[in-house]
Amino acid sequence: MKRSTFRIAIASLLSFASLVVIVSPLAADAPASPAAPRIDSVVISVPQPQAVSPAVIWFDDFDDEPLAYTESDGPNVDAEAFGGSGRSMLSHYPQEGRGVGNRKVFFGDSPTGKVVRRGETFTDVYWRIYIKHQAGWTGGGPAKLSRATSMVSPNWAQAMIAHVWSSGEALTLDPASGVRDGRIVTTRYNDFANLRWLGNRPASNFPLHSTQESGRWVCVEARAKLNTPGELDGLNQLWIDGRLEAERQNLDWRGDYDGHGINAVFLESYWNDGSPVTQSRWIDNFVISTEPIGPVVCPRNPELIRTPPAEADGATSWQVEVATFAEPQRLVWRSSPITSGDRVRVDAESGQFVDGQAARNSLDPDRLYHFRIRQTAGNGRTSAWSPWHQTVRTAAE
Repeated sequence: MKRSTFRIAIASLLSFASLVVIVSPLAADAPASPAAPRIDSVVISVPQPQAVSPAVIWFDDFDDEPLAYTESDGPNVDAEAFGGSGRSMLSHYPQEGRGVGNRKVFFGDSPTGKVVRRGETFTDVYWRIYIKHQAGWTGGGPAKLSRATSMVSPNWAQAMIAHVWSSGEALTLDPASGVRDGRIVTTRYNDFANLRWLGNRPASNFPLHSTQESGRWVCVEARAKLNTPGELDGLNQLWIDGRLEAERQNLDWRGDYDGHGINAVFLESYWNDGSPVTQSRWIDNFVISTEPIGPVVCPRNPELIRTPPAEADGATSWQVEVATFAEPQRLVWRSSPITSGDRVRVDAESGQFVDGQAARNSLDPDRLYHFRIRQTAGNGRTSAWSPWHQTVRTAAE
């Protein structure tokens, strides 16, 4: 290398090094933006439609002592509840423990258990819960969350099972059949060796068991529709936060067997490998129905509850936007900056109706809406908007 070229190269390196020395401290001293919060829950209408709908097989808001479940493990607690009041079912995980907390409902043509709607046959069943993981939840998903099944004998032999199970931080459907050539081949509960597994893909995109989605209530609804005997037209579906996240079509749940329908739904806590730390999650607003259930119903001026800000965020104010859930999405309300408290009411006093609705003072009746939220810290920096979430339906006129 020529001496002049060498000198130019050295000079360039020294200039770059000086730039790094000068720029790096400035980048390190830049004020950080706070994390995006979430809407924890919404104050709901009382009573909910599920309390009186003839399509509903079972409804439990956990505000009273445990109902007449066939099995009930774990208490109802008032430490957490959707909407900020009432109680919920506790699922608790001591470190390395597999979890405490379950409810088992038997109905219809079940040959065992404390049976509700006895004698009816159900071939298409929806079940919905709201679930909240302790803020800072870690370790991904406990293996079990819920299942619908067809009990065919007093010792709990099963014709089919619609599992809603964890897949890392996500949820997945894992349907299984206990029928071969029109015969029940299972001999007991969870007779895995004799089950015919129908496939557990895809998993949800929504990371229900992630740390970033912990600390707020999330709506989870599933559906199991038995195939017409002899046909391949069974269905298994999963919705999270109002969105269809997983679906299995053309399922052969039962061959041409028609001796029993779907007759039990279980809520579960079992964590196969045990929890890495001591932590809890809660379940509320449990519904089993023959029709789609959807999210909770709230007043047309809903009161929204945000997740508590982390002390490190140094939040001084927060703001909410409301949009229609159905596509094309339409922004309808924006709050003013909120400088105190963790609640805001969607009305003309707390913010402004937009998109041609300036003269209004409430949301439309019987419509799905969802929300997003951001916060501003004392250093003047504002978080990103949260994803749109916490879908609700407004009350009818």
